[in-house]
Amino acid sequence: MHARVCVCGAVGRTTIFTQLRNLYQTHACKEHNRAFPLLEKYCNFRPGTLPQLEDVSNFLQSKTGFRLRPVAGLLSSRDFLAGLAFRVFHSTQYIRHHTRPLYTPEPDICHELLGHAPLFADPSFAAFSQEIGLASLGAPDEWIQKLATLYWFTVEYGMCREDGELKAYGAGLLSSFGELKYCIKTKVDDEDDEVPVHQAFTPAKICVTEYPVTKYQPTYFVADSFADAKEKVKQFADTIPRRFALRYEPYTQTIEIMSRPSDLCRAVASARSNLTSLFSAIEKVC
Repeated sequence: MHARVCVCGAVGRTTIFTQLRNLYQTHACKEHNRAFPLLEKYCNFRPGTLPQLEDVSNFLQSKTGFRLRPVAGLLSSRDFLAGLAFRVFHSTQYIRHHTRPLYTPEPDICHELLGHAPLFADPSFAAFSQEIGLASLGAPDEWIQKLATLYWFTVEYGMCREDGELKAYGAGLLSSFGELKYCIKTKVDDEDDEVPVHQAFTPAKICVTEYPVTKYQPTYFVADSFADAKEKVKQFADTIPRRFALRYEPYTQTIEIMSRPSDLCRAVASARSNLTSLFSAIEKVC
């Protein structure tokens, strides 16, 4: 599973890491900033290095059950989103050219490791990302496009508020030095005469919003929290025309299809057992 990549110069890798690392404390969400030092400690995240996907994947799996799976190229939206349902993130192995370290025309290994990996170590974000994947399973084709757009404006270019301040959690922002500075702007300054639009997190509106792929986003959707965003995605997924429900089983890494009363009875029994254990723990601790 070790990534075979074309290695760019150490100077380029150092530039990418250093420029972004300096912005994270003021521009990235707290979940990203909490996880990033762990990746520095356990996964060789530092200037001039290229961490191995296998090392990062093993670390993420120990934290949230998410795994990185190398792919040679882009997947269809349905295949990519289906991976998220099983807590699998398909990661590219391409790396940007060393002559342009701060720009890449497509997702590369720097984008995957610096943008995506830290947040997949956070339980709340991992659950939120999986929720989008679960919504895609068995969904009609027209809904796959809606969910792919929802993914774009969240996992790739999502923003949230922390103590009233705008912060980035999307990997496309966290791996782009220029757009990370741009996305939190609320007024025109001397460097740029454009200001992005920040709108409330509303899945039904997000999924039909058009977006550019070769320039900064003109609009960002801002969530109050990952928990709030996850709940709204679940409510949105309930409107998808499917005659079944889904439940992820983390112990076996499988997904149970619930389409009969007996399926629901098993799910209720499992939930009751978990609640019994939880209440027992509360009594002992409190």
